[in-house]
Amino acid sequence: MRSGLTVVLGRAARTATRLRSGGSGGTALPGLVMEKSDPGFLKRTLDQLPLGVIVVSGTNGKTTTTKMVVELLSSQGLKVLTNRTGSNFVRGVLASLLMEVDSGGRVDADVAVLELDEAHAVRFIQRVRPRAALLLNVMRDQLDRFGEIDYTASLLYKVARSTSEVVVVNADDPRLSANRFLRHLTSHVASFGTGEELRSLFLSDDDLRISTVSTNSADDDALDPEAAAETAVARTTATTDPSAKRVHLCPPPRVLLESLQGRDAVVSVDGTQHKVSFTIPGVHNQLNACAALALVLEVLGDSADLDSLLATLARVEAAFGRGEVLQLDGRSVELSLVKNPAGFRMGLLTAEQAVRAGGAETVMVAINDEYADGRDMSWLWDVDFSTLRGQGVAVVTGVRCWDMALRLRYDGVPVKVVEPDLNLALERLREQATAQDRPVRVFTTYTAMLALRARLAEFTDVEEVMK
Repeated sequence: MRSGLTVVLGRAARTATRLRSGGSGGTALPGLVMEKSDPGFLKRTLDQLPLGVIVVSGTNGKTTTTKMVVELLSSQGLKVLTNRTGSNFVRGVLASLLMEVDSGGRVDADVAVLELDEAHAVRFIQRVRPRAALLLNVMRDQLDRFGEIDYTASLLYKVARSTSEVVVVNADDPRLSANRFLRHLTSHVASFGTGEELRSLFLSDDDLRISTVSTNSADDDALDPEAAAETAVARTTATTDPSAKRVHLCPPPRVLLESLQGRDAVVSVDGTQHKVSFTIPGVHNQLNACAALALVLEVLGDSADLDSLLATLARVEAAFGRGEVLQLDGRSVELSLVKNPAGFRMGLLTAEQAVRAGGAETVMVAINDEYADGRDMSWLWDVDFSTLRGQGVAVVTGVRCWDMALRLRYDGVPVKVVEPDLNLALERLREQATAQDRPVRVFTTYTAMLALRARLAEFTDVEEVMK
């Protein structure tokens, strides 16, 4: 009875929001109304799922990886509930549930796969205990919200401690694979990662900061004084017992990204290599695919059909705004979401790869500093933009366009137009792309991406995601 009333209130709030915004939006207010009016709705609804809840969190790649996990599980015949808009606060999850439940609050699904912001994941687990968790990485991001990345790691640790069955971590991330992170977990731990050939491509945050590639050793003393004491004992023992070794708690990756050639990859699963030709663009998304596969193999166990899963991975397309490719004026427009140094670096690597394969592009950079983007834009100075020198940037736009233009100038990247207004900037971009007769690439922060997609929808087909 109470769930039915909550659904009515949430849908009324959603209708009011969409009327006020002209037919779009509607993810924040309905969730807030539901959260405040019925705090138990989230748990009551998700407790109905026979296979429980899977949480996907981490700094980079949450939305795309969640989409991959959903498609993999769906390909195995499961009904999957998810927050497909990428609204990854608790209220965003509630708004997504609003679209899945009937008028009485009943849901017809087997499992939920939910993308959650690191901080809001901690709020979520206070209400619902996840069955499985996939933790992707810990990078500098939104320093105004999270501060130092060790704090972000501590949030993910709370998620891992709360998970009941299996936690899948990035074996190459020194914080997630550290003994101090894993030692007190009661659930099963599995991992994914990269082969030696790609280690220098997929850098951890520490690698980016000190410009060297970590050895991914078990020695996490710098991260944990207690671990340092253990290591000292182990080293003392080793002087009298050469066979003594310190135990590294992170298991070897079950799924490894071994090599990449364009979108063609070699993926190792349980020691057997498989060739996969990906549809999705972006070198980072091939690693996201391995993360999703590692999680699904753990969740499905012996019932997993590996050949079918690999075929599904090959067909997965980008989530909206994350490597999404649109058509405008007869040419492709690829939207690359950027929000921190690591993410921008991977976007630039993907662009460099595309230029080598198909020629120069017309580039726009759109930088906003709204709450959802992160207010602190100092991270732009940690990105190397030198790969853009050759073709330059056609348009720089957004609230922080002048900061971005200055940053590009310091790296010797020519900029043709600086236009703060996104609508006018899009017109300049179309003019430049037509004059140059090139495909288009847009590096954009989150709120700028949403605004650009709304504007592009006036000229071309754009998937509606905020229903």
